[in-house]
Amino acid sequence: MDDFKSIIEDAKPMNYSETATTCSWDDFSAVVNSRRSVRVYDETPVPEGVVRRAIDAALIAPTSSNLQQTEFYWVRTPAQKKRLVDYCLGQPAAKTAQELVVVVARTDTWRRNSEAVIKQLKGAGAPKSALAYYEKLVPIAYGRGPLGLLSLFKRVYFNLKGMRSPTPREPKSFADIRVWAHKSAALAAENFMLAIRAQGFDTCPMEGHDSARVKKLLGLSSGAEINMVVSVGKRHQTGVYGPRMRLPREWFVFEI
Repeated sequence: MDDFKSIIEDAKPMNYSETATTCSWDDFSAVVNSRRSVRVYDETPVPEGVVRRAIDAALIAPTSSNLQQTEFYWVRTPAQKKRLVDYCLGQPAAKTAQELVVVVARTDTWRRNSEAVIKQLKGAGAPKSALAYYEKLVPIAYGRGPLGLLSLFKRVYFNLKGMRSPTPREPKSFADIRVWAHKSAALAAENFMLAIRAQGFDTCPMEGHDSARVKKLLGLSSGAEINMVVSVGKRHQTGVYGPRMRLPREWFVFEI
């Protein structure tokens, strides 16, 4: 097995440069602080372009190994939308929403996506170290092998190697792959919600749903998992149920 550390250390940048756009803290702060989980929306239609721009923003969210394992299902057909509201337990955030978008984490598309990334890297003249990461490390990191034997090997190998030197410990098992997929999906969902807010509309991320029925509604395979359902609309004046509540900062922030 190739040494993860040596391949990562040998990574060389492509012949590429990019200047960061100047951003406004005040504008960003206004978007972040005004994003609330809206439980009731008014009847204001949400323009199609608002949702499309938000999905485009979600698609450029950070993603582990750039394997882009998040999908978005914009449920627009009235009959399907009605069923989705029912599967979201009829909660007001779903029932009054103008639009509903399901964020899906994929545990089974990493190989296809990795091959597509390799093709793009080769076309861009990427260094060998970048190709080695996808051609050698990605199959080991995200593969499970026949009957899950690779997962068992990784569990033993990583733990033994980790006793001697810093070693990536996950993903070793399918449970780790699920965590990996949902982390990236949640990052993308946050991009989506902030993009909606930046355009003057609102969202509510909903975990209260029947995931099995939602999967069936969307026709998803076993390798797809519902990360969250996000409702979209214009907040009703009573749509936010109370002031924002947060526990003490020192419970969560540590400087060491």
